[in-house]
Amino acid sequence: MPHDLSTFGRLLSTERDRTLAFQRLVLGLVMLPHGAQKLLGWFGGYGFSGTMGFFTDVMHIPAPLAFLIVVGELLAAIGLVLGVGTRVAAAGIAAIMLGAIFTTHLGVGFFMNWFGAQKGEGFEYHLLVLALALPLVIRGGGSLSLDGALAERLRSEGAPLPHPGRP
Repeated sequence: MPHDLSTFGRLLSTERDRTLAFQRLVLGLVMLPHGAQKLLGWFGGYGFSGTMGFFTDVMHIPAPLAFLIVVGELLAAIGLVLGVGTRVAAAGIAAIMLGAIFTTHLGVGFFMNWFGAQKGEGFEYHLLVLALALPLVIRGGGSLSLDGALAERLRSEGAPLPHPGRP
């Protein structure tokens, strides 16, 4: 029975591009400790309970959304490092960053609080994360991604997958 894997194939398909691989690894490795802070309490973070409490009680984020942020940030970072679900992981990180900008950082201004003179952190970091995430959402994880390897394997088995760089 033939399977239509075209949508799945589009999620997996990527060019063998080292620049995309570099972007994917940098974004994943930068986001990994942030996710570990929130979910596991590593690197001086508050862990799952503390972060959930802050998000729901102080920031008034609905619990299901707070849960997605806490868990998604770490899982997306791991996915990016491995190149698994790259487009979905990068889109998730982008959504988290957009949410952070509009709920918290936009009112503080552009710059991070380098000198302790502001009431919070600006959104410049978030824009850099978005700049790394967007090409990954559009073009995939590049070389050395498990997505790309799986797409090649499925294509070699005759699955109707799009070729990288073609719609």
